Amino acid sequence: MDISTLSQFDKLFHDMQKKQDWKDALDVLFLSMRNSFVFDNVAVYLEELQSRGLDVIYARAKGRGKTAEADAAWGEGMANEVISSGRMVLKGPGRGGRGSDRMKQTHLIGFPLLIGSRIRGALLFVRFGGPDYSNLHVHIAALQAFWTAALIERKELQEARAELDSVQRQMRLQDDFVSTISHELRTPLGFIKGYSTSLLRQDTTWDNATQREFLNIIDEEADRLTKLIEDMLESARLQSRTLQFKFSPIRLDSLLRDVATRVHTHHPRLMIDFHLETLPPVSGDGVRLSQVFENLFSNAIKYAPDAPITISTHAFDKKVQISFADKGEGIPEDYLPFLFERFYRVPGERTVTGTGLGLYICKQIVMAHHGKIWVESVLDKGTTFFIELPAEPTL
Repeated sequence: MDISTLSQFDKLFHDMQKKQDWKDALDVLFLSMRNSFVFDNVAVYLEELQSRGLDVIYARAKGRGKTAEADAAWGEGMANEVISSGRMVLKGPGRGGRGSDRMKQTHLIGFPLLIGSRIRGALLFVRFGGPDYSNLHVHIAALQAFWTAALIERKELQEARAELDSVQRQMRLQDDFVSTISHELRTPLGFIKGYSTSLLRQDTTWDNATQREFLNIIDEEADRLTKLIEDMLESARLQSRTLQFKFSPIRLDSLLRDVATRVHTHHPRLMIDFHLETLPPVSGDGVRLSQVFENLFSNAIKYAPDAPITISTHAFDKKVQISFADKGEGIPEDYLPFLFERFYRVPGERTVTGTGLGLYICKQIVMAHHGKIWVESVLDKGTTFFIELPAEPTL
């Protein structure tokens, strides 16, 4: 093998390595090798792991017969033969296929694909009208089969690694959740127990103002404990898809003002700036959508204290959009993709209480309304949550 050939292979390896998608890498492989090994169609068959049936996972038509043969149906029987035998299969047109119609003169060659520790697929090439495959052609095709198997195995390893990373991240989140929820539950229980015990002491007399203060604290902590338990139950019902929704036409602008009024009662210093358009009605569950808005208010109050909140609405293309914008510290870009995951909390926010369930609940409720929710944030400038819902057609 001369230096020129080695250089070509080196360039081919680098070009394939640059491709993120395995099918793009196969395109590079087959197109680059086609100068040395001419084919009209190529197809990759792979066993489906559960049914053990054959799927065409890749097919390309490069030469004659592009229109008629690109579906790779011509090769299923041969692919089964290649996989069952575990060896190369070579077929020519036979004596009856060497007439004037070149499209009927099929030259097939197939190779088993060894993926992992067993043969799970086949790579097939077809030529229409010849010439016959030479020994050199067989070696070049075999080399392409080896690379094809390697690319498929790399793809499956990447998918398995991504799934494992997701499972490990979820396990870490659940571990963090158990630690967090233990703390979150102990705190209100500690207040309730401490202040109720103080009120029940026989050796001390409390004046009316002190008694009322203690009872207010007990009442607030009981509400906080109830909210924590409700969030956990709600999260479990949403995840199992057992939460019931009652849909009816709703005016979101009115619902937003009602929720804002309730929030303002508990946070009188909160500044809320409305930019509300007249919106068409949406089909929704008013209780659940109110829960979403309350969670977004709560989120802004916790993470952007004393910052004003701007609520805007906009109607377009039979959809309505609501945005909640604050002028807080913002959220680092690396954390944004995970905000709506169950149990997720932004690292470093140890001074802010929460279970990491609020935004997960918001997303599940919005999705149940056939809508979507997302977030945009700029450090030191603020964070904006967007909700998009389909508008109810007016009669």
